[in-house]
Amino acid sequence: MADHFHYRDNQLYCEQAAVARIVEAVGTPAYIYSAATFREHYQKFEQAFAELDPLICYSVKSCGNVHILRMLAGEGSGFDVVSGGELYRVLQAGGEAQKVVYAGVGKTDAEIRQAIEAGIGYFNIESEAELANISVIAGEMNTVVQAALRINPDVNPKTHRHTTTGKRQTKFGVDLDRALHVFEQFGRDAHVKLTGIHLHIGSPINSVKPYVQALEKTLLFIEDLLAKGFAIETLDLGGGFGADYTSGQAPAAAEYAEAIVPLLLGKNLRLILEPGRAISANAGILTTKVLYLKRGGDKTFAIIDGAMNDLIRPVLYEAFHFIWPVAVANGYAIQDRQEPMELPGTTKYDVVGPICETGDCLAKDRFLPPLQRGDTLTVFTAGAYGFVMSSQYNARPRAVEVLVDSDQFEVIRKRETYEDLVAHEK
Repeated sequence: MADHFHYRDNQLYCEQAAVARIVEAVGTPAYIYSAATFREHYQKFEQAFAELDPLICYSVKSCGNVHILRMLAGEGSGFDVVSGGELYRVLQAGGEAQKVVYAGVGKTDAEIRQAIEAGIGYFNIESEAELANISVIAGEMNTVVQAALRINPDVNPKTHRHTTTGKRQTKFGVDLDRALHVFEQFGRDAHVKLTGIHLHIGSPINSVKPYVQALEKTLLFIEDLLAKGFAIETLDLGGGFGADYTSGQAPAAAEYAEAIVPLLLGKNLRLILEPGRAISANAGILTTKVLYLKRGGDKTFAIIDGAMNDLIRPVLYEAFHFIWPVAVANGYAIQDRQEPMELPGTTKYDVVGPICETGDCLAKDRFLPPLQRGDTLTVFTAGAYGFVMSSQYNARPRAVEVLVDSDQFEVIRKRETYEDLVAHEK
């Protein structure tokens, strides 16, 4: 696996820090991140696409703790944001506004003004109505902004229906049939300099083929625009690159680049990439403690202190996360994360949380080493769309976040308290 979580002497380590030691210090549930994995995954994209000298804009929505954003800014990363709050996080982390691209179908007037005042690099435009509104606001502020039109090339990325964004019928962007009309109407606007094309066809995409199909259509469209006298300088390919929820599931950054780079060489386009999950997913785990074991019909339930409010992906997306104990007996210190994991002596469990919803289940019919009350489990590949999608449902305080760097760790977001639950209600 392309991360820095591994077993040593039957104990799980994050880099050089024993996860059990971290859990003893901060409790459970806890999100634990590997700084080395974040850096390595960012650098792999940088190296893979180096021939095109891209601007890599890490997708803040995947994992947006300011400590992590500050670390990536130190690597030279730009940022993909979709709200005023995410932009605020980037600026608080010391990110460069000129390296920020701003997408999202519902930018408010206040958010647009905030972004213009900050001096962001590009607005990724999602509709004609939004473009017209940004032009009015930029005019009121006596400025000119840079923008890219988000187009839908009508390519099927073969991912979950909730995260397919490049088909004609999605709420994002404009389809190719309308895109030319948008340029004819706004391509020479006095306050919005429309010089880019933006794509984002979905996530996660564990194949290079949809990118190739989308690029081939988009490059033909750009040729039409150039022939009509429009200056297209930038191509933002978006993100959606996959991550290894099981070993070897997603292509490496170099495999995506191998298919994409040849299509763009010599096109005189500045390339922007927006990887999120591919950088953050395998850089984080969620640790959770077994509270009770329970028999129900032909099921054995492991009831844990982590829940769907901590990690909603399994119930929202039917997403798979590999789960394994932090401490294991001889023979169970596996490095390859595959399913089914039917090792001798394993027991089949449903791993469920304490929330009053039947859907509060992190894994069904999962073979695990025999569990006992008090054991700590690891939910792997939880760095993307984990903590950022967590909630206080059932009045459960949100989890602690911890960042590990080599053999050192620090709390980068304190565990919420009961007082935090009601602080804004007083």
